[in-house]
Amino acid sequence: MNVNAFFVRLLVLAVAFVNGWTDAPNAIATAVGSGALSFRRAAVLASVCTFAGAATCLLFPAVAATMEELITFSGGDWAAHTALCAAMLAVVLWAGAAWRFGLPTSESHGLMAGLAGAALALGGRNAALNLSVWGKVGAGLLLSLAAGWLFARLASPLLRRRSFNAVTWQRAAAGGMAFLHGAQDGQKFMALLALADGLDGTAPTPSAPLVFLCAGVMTLGTALGGRPIVEKIGCELSTLTPDSGLAADAGAGGCLLLCSALGLPVSTTHTKVAAICGAGSSGQGGVSLRPLLEIAAAWALTFPACACLAFAFTRLMLP
Repeated sequence: MNVNAFFVRLLVLAVAFVNGWTDAPNAIATAVGSGALSFRRAAVLASVCTFAGAATCLLFPAVAATMEELITFSGGDWAAHTALCAAMLAVVLWAGAAWRFGLPTSESHGLMAGLAGAALALGGRNAALNLSVWGKVGAGLLLSLAAGWLFARLASPLLRRRSFNAVTWQRAAAGGMAFLHGAQDGQKFMALLALADGLDGTAPTPSAPLVFLCAGVMTLGTALGGRPIVEKIGCELSTLTPDSGLAADAGAGGCLLLCSALGLPVSTTHTKVAAICGAGSSGQGGVSLRPLLEIAAAWALTFPACACLAFAFTRLMLP
């Protein structure tokens, strides 16, 4: 492994840490907001389940395959590694700034935006965006929002008719959400590590120690941060009960599982917020407009901000 690949790996791990810090808390936000779990207990649960999901991500390779095909590099190792480093830096800076204001952003879409901006900075002779594959990104974005909302909306009345301990089931559902988040996003980081080692997208599967290292870094981020985002999603967006929280988790979890099977890279943040809105709109707690607009604004700015940052970083780092 050359020095350039080493720095790419280091920055991929930095993004994995930020992902756990700012994205995984969405998985437990409903359990905290409904009172099913305290923040600290929920963070421990999310950490364990995120690690398990990320550690087993190689069992579900469809999303990783999509990520590896987003960009084709043809300008040599130096240019390609520079572009990957620029994309990682853009995501870390943007996610850190959004976390400061308690806004949940999508590291997944920030990462893809960064890759696009870096590729544009390299120019057509050095990098090309595979537009047919990028169609999957758009499909995943639309499906995560629509299916997350619809699944939760449909689950709400069904769950209200059942007699069971909603608190216990919601705790289990929060763990399941964290597991699915780890499995979905873990694939993205494995794909980036593969690109760092073999820029044609055909590199060998990362070794088991590297997989566990990436899972551990995601877990550390989950354990250390995320409270402002948990409060924004779980407490401010809607008044959640264990029933409505369980409906949101069921809707979001079903959507993540579907998209992972289809090989669509999606955002846990987008999926979970859409599911909370679906559960809230069914009559259980409603949806608060102001935090929803703040979250939507952060989402709308993520792609152009990360793309522009990565474009600028690439131009600055290239000789």
